[in-house]
Amino acid sequence: MSDESGGPTTEQAVVWALAAEVPAGWKRIDAAFALTVGTRAAAVGYSDGRQDLTVDPSESLLNLAAEHRRVSAASGGPWWRMLVTLTGSGKADVGYDYGEEPFPESQLLPPEAYLADLEQFPRDRVPVWLGAYTAHGQRQRRGARQAAAQVRADRDEQVWAVLAENEFPPLPIVRARWATISAAFVAVGSEWGPRILSWGGIFEGAARSGSTLATLPHGRAVLSGGVWNSPELDAVYNENTPMPEFYAGAPGWVTDEVLNPRAAAGLLSFCYWWDAGRWYRGESPPAEGCAAAIPAIWTAAVVRDIVTGLVRESGGTADPAATTVLISAAESGAVTRTALDAVFGVEHDIDGAFHQYALAGLVSMRPEPMPAEQAISYVRDYITGRGLDTTGYPLAQLTAERFSVGWMLYVPVPDGEMAIGRAVFYVADDGTLEHSTSSSLPATVIAEHERAFAERYGPREDGASSRAG
Repeated sequence: MSDESGGPTTEQAVVWALAAEVPAGWKRIDAAFALTVGTRAAAVGYSDGRQDLTVDPSESLLNLAAEHRRVSAASGGPWWRMLVTLTGSGKADVGYDYGEEPFPESQLLPPEAYLADLEQFPRDRVPVWLGAYTAHGQRQRRGARQAAAQVRADRDEQVWAVLAENEFPPLPIVRARWATISAAFVAVGSEWGPRILSWGGIFEGAARSGSTLATLPHGRAVLSGGVWNSPELDAVYNENTPMPEFYAGAPGWVTDEVLNPRAAAGLLSFCYWWDAGRWYRGESPPAEGCAAAIPAIWTAAVVRDIVTGLVRESGGTADPAATTVLISAAESGAVTRTALDAVFGVEHDIDGAFHQYALAGLVSMRPEPMPAEQAISYVRDYITGRGLDTTGYPLAQLTAERFSVGWMLYVPVPDGEMAIGRAVFYVADDGTLEHSTSSSLPATVIAEHERAFAERYGPREDGASSRAG
């Protein structure tokens, strides 16, 4: 192929110059050029089949790429990246990137480089991500001082949040279903899907939409994120419409710390908050406008179908009835390993799935019975760590007697002796330790331990009383 004068095209000139610079023994070249009118970056990778080498291209090669971009701008519009692959057989593949997907970090030029390029080569529209990158102006950030000022301004101007009734399920249901879908993806060993973390939930969809659920003290939460190519943000960055007031009427605790990271990049397209048992929003779209960025938590039936589908795809036997029981247990905050086994079976990662529920606070963390040796070790460490007087109380003779949820530990009184106020220790199965004396009636102390243990962990899964015997 040649240009109208019979010479090589500017694209061919780049390819030929690239081939001319290769070291001996090469088998493949991968080159990437990132260019604007005043800024350019490029890298050339060589491979000989055993090792790879990445180098900076020569100035003459960069000049040829810039000239090719200038010429091609007259026909198909200026590209922002040119990708060239050249093999030892002489085959060349050339591709052009117009920014439909975000550029790799190493090929991302400063915002002012793209602004200057757009001034010289205006475009009808730019991708939302690039519009945000060049022009978000920190408009979606909300620091604590800014939040407090906006709360006062909203009150003075009588700006109230929208009560988002019947848009999302209540927070406890959202959390339970989010955790169930997360547990299913973990159980089948998938890298995809939502996850539960110590502070809430995170989800990144395959189509670049995603969200976070940040849970806060006193039953509050913030659900925020971004839909890829959101029509609201497209209008902001391509039509200069005002940025939606996502935080209109929001309380002062809706700040950067609990917002999805997209807010820092100008790509947040919705923000909801849960307060006093209700969901609220500012100028965010209704829930259906956020669906692409949120796990499918809308109904128990939808969650059931996702979980059973994952089990089938992983080669397991899906049981819709058992899955329904699991979802119900999650929504009640009482997930058990038995319920997980019934859905996933031993061939899946039950430990990982159970941990997702545990992070969400949806399981009974009732501990297994503590071994007597461990209880003795704890009491010995307690005594020595506090420097307690052990005269007449040889630690080697510590004795443990089991009660329903723990151990009573003491050093027996030598035969023929009496001791009043002798140290007695009670260690519950969760490690709770009480230093008591023989002056307190053991039955009374044990009853109090059993009552407190039941309050912490609930009744046993088999329904039996916590009292032994």
